[in-house]
Amino acid sequence: MKTNNSDDGQEIELLKRIKCPSNVIDHAVAVKLKAMDVVSSLAEDAAIGVDVELVRRGALLHDIGRSITHRLDHAVEGARLARELGLDEALIGIIERHIGSGITKDEAASLGLPAMDYLPATREEKIVSYADSLTNHTTHLTFEDAFERLSRLLGKDHAALGRFRAMHEEILSWMRRN
Repeated sequence: MKTNNSDDGQEIELLKRIKCPSNVIDHAVAVKLKAMDVVSSLAEDAAIGVDVELVRRGALLHDIGRSITHRLDHAVEGARLARELGLDEALIGIIERHIGSGITKDEAASLGLPAMDYLPATREEKIVSYADSLTNHTTHLTFEDAFERLSRLLGKDHAALGRFRAMHEEILSWMRRN
């Protein structure tokens, strides 16, 4: 999948320079397209304060840690790498908290991740996490299809499903404002 946005060149070149696999780059471009769709759908008052450039950059770099590992800790490794590269803390927050629809401190500890909350907190973090959840490789899914896919992967009673649904409802509410 190619991006038509020439503004993406810097982030794409960074991913290539650190040897991020091409399929991960293709996925990142697909997540960026979905995230920008979400941003363009926000109601005017909800869009106030959303850093569109941060969403774009965060979507492209959210999986930077996959240049190191493809395990769940790619978010932790990605945040570490982003700090080493001197990237902005707001961007690092997106990288660190995009996994699933967020992971609580207790869940993180049980999964072998450093014990901290990986719950998207800012609107930009939520938009990128949501767009990532709605993107399977390079295919954009409906919320219902993404929810079903996540249910099959995690089990129908997993707490992440509730967080994903809540994130969906929150983002929909940003779109409905007038």
